[in-house]
Amino acid sequence: MIGRFYRENRTPVEYNELSPLLVKTLVATEDERYYSHMGIDFVGLVSAFKDWFSGDYRGASTISQQLVKNMYKSRSAYSKGLCGRIPFVRVVIMKLKEWIGAFKIEVYYSKEEVIAMYLNTVDFGNNTFGIKTASRVYFQTTPAKLKPEQIAMLVGMLKAPTTYGPLKNPKNCAKRRNVILGIMQKRQLISKSEADSLSALPLGLKYKIEDVSDGAAPYFRNAVAASIDTWCRANGYDIYSSGLKIYTTIDSRMQQYAEEAVNKQMTFLQREFDKHWGNENPWRDINYNEIPDFIYTNALECPRYKQFRKETGSEDSAMVLMNQPIAMKIFDPKLGAVDTVLSPIDSIEYTKRLLHIGFVAIEPQNRYVRAWVGDIDYQFFKYDHVSQAERQPGSTFKLFVYTAAIAAGMAPCDTRRDQFIEWKYKENGKDMVWRPHNVTGKHYGIPVSLRFAFAHSINSIAVAVAREVGLDKVMEYAYRLGIRSQLENVPSMCLGSSDVRLLDLVNSYASIIADGIYEPPVLVTRIEDREGNTVWEYKPNRKRAVDYETAVMMQEMLKAGMRERGSTTQALRKYDLFRYGTEYGGKTGTSSNFSDGWFVGVSHKLVGGAWVGGEQRCIHFRNGFELGEGGYSALPVFGIFMQKVMKDESLKKYRAKFPEPKKKLTKQFDCWTSIPDSLMGDSADMRGVDSLLNGG
Repeated sequence: MIGRFYRENRTPVEYNELSPLLVKTLVATEDERYYSHMGIDFVGLVSAFKDWFSGDYRGASTISQQLVKNMYKSRSAYSKGLCGRIPFVRVVIMKLKEWIGAFKIEVYYSKEEVIAMYLNTVDFGNNTFGIKTASRVYFQTTPAKLKPEQIAMLVGMLKAPTTYGPLKNPKNCAKRRNVILGIMQKRQLISKSEADSLSALPLGLKYKIEDVSDGAAPYFRNAVAASIDTWCRANGYDIYSSGLKIYTTIDSRMQQYAEEAVNKQMTFLQREFDKHWGNENPWRDINYNEIPDFIYTNALECPRYKQFRKETGSEDSAMVLMNQPIAMKIFDPKLGAVDTVLSPIDSIEYTKRLLHIGFVAIEPQNRYVRAWVGDIDYQFFKYDHVSQAERQPGSTFKLFVYTAAIAAGMAPCDTRRDQFIEWKYKENGKDMVWRPHNVTGKHYGIPVSLRFAFAHSINSIAVAVAREVGLDKVMEYAYRLGIRSQLENVPSMCLGSSDVRLLDLVNSYASIIADGIYEPPVLVTRIEDREGNTVWEYKPNRKRAVDYETAVMMQEMLKAGMRERGSTTQALRKYDLFRYGTEYGGKTGTSSNFSDGWFVGVSHKLVGGAWVGGEQRCIHFRNGFELGEGGYSALPVFGIFMQKVMKDESLKKYRAKFPEPKKKLTKQFDCWTSIPDSLMGDSADMRGVDSLLNGG
């Protein structure tokens, strides 16, 4: 189990999982004639008034009646009806409902079953329901292993979980616990000496707060909930209360490796980012000038400021409060959650300096999502950079340019001259000219193969190819392969100027690795109801996006990233990936001002992609040579992740070469472009690769 959806934090327990002392204490405190009545204790009704004035108060309701109250909310507003609004009549109606319900329960269930049901429904405060959850939350134990003093505290809380709660009212809780210990002694469940010694003990809490985000892969679980929401509503299920069992595609081993890879790279990258900017602020405009009033502007959108503004009725007063230090938790890349004292303004400034990430790994043959990390820490950052965020993909978008080109008849070994290019077009009726440049700012000036151009991410050739095949075709193949966000039909689109989602991009690469077959990412394989019946099962929904030979040609283009000298993917050789017989390929991507770093890595059995960047696009490195490019920021996440996957013997099925083509290919793909060393030496990509391979 990787997690649970719930409104009330509750885990059921069977009767045989309960401590006998717990059961005896419950009966002695709440319903001493429990085993001799059929749900209504008439003797208790008479004696209840006397117990008001003693420490042995147990109330007039039986355990069965309390179970009815807990299960059917017999005292809540929706159960009252018209007559229920009359004070005295309301009490009579309420009691009659509970008596009838208690009698029915006693007829159909054994005393042991009723005890178990009751202990599964009771409220222990702090969104903690049921004895099993309470034992875990307050004492980190189970109902079978509760100690006498722990039993006394939990049973004592049943009277009023808020009044006798150990967190907000520890003195009341201790007093009530000791009253229960006295009852336990009086009923001879413990000795007097035990009662005396246990009463002197502190509460001994081992409290650990639990919420719906606890467990593995929280971002993935949110995506699962979103993916089945429509189905649940259409079929009358509530994901939070229907008792469904949802079987997902996540692999807990790979999820752990993905989280470790993200933590390692982001700790390193954040340190480098902080060193890079030093005492300067990283929020910069297009000319790299600091954006004035950046923090103030963001503060105006902060929920805390809006609350202060509402309370004070004054912008100035609200801003004064925003500058006053208060106790808070912040996220530290090394330490996680840290308690500190900061003003809300300072906390905004601190948070804006943090880099963010998304990473997802998909098995291309069945499209099962195996790992999913939506950001650096779910507790602090709920926004998911895998499925929610849309950012510019940079050169990773070239996959679609070259797919369209090869589908149109070109081949990886076809050549184009790397030279300055300009593209004239119309936008909103105006004549426009676009003059893209290579990342190095230079051109080789000679013909190079498409394979070489893709591996080295040469912009001029990608633009030339896109112009030849047409932007409409590039967009068409992007949508065919898996892009689901809106693309702008402008020339810069071919270099990744239109925003996309990481999940869609990685799935598009998976469509190429799956020999041109598109299938949506699969998060859930089946759903069972509370009785264990399968109520939904995933059925493959596949269609051909590109022809087989085009897909194989693009696989070779991706693999060229590991074969062409000085290519942008060569940095993967830094990682221990190649002694297992696995072949790799991939593509880096960087947006024009280094706001977004991307890498999608591929093998025959697994495709993984990462995005790295600031919360806002104006927050970034100054340039690519200091970790701003995708090959520096995002590629290491895939490298670290795959290194761990390859090392794991239980995951050895992912060690695989690409298979031989299923049929004879008509296009040539195995070719080399000879570039003089003098030109290669000027390559920024080559310098970056050399730096990484040498530990830089």
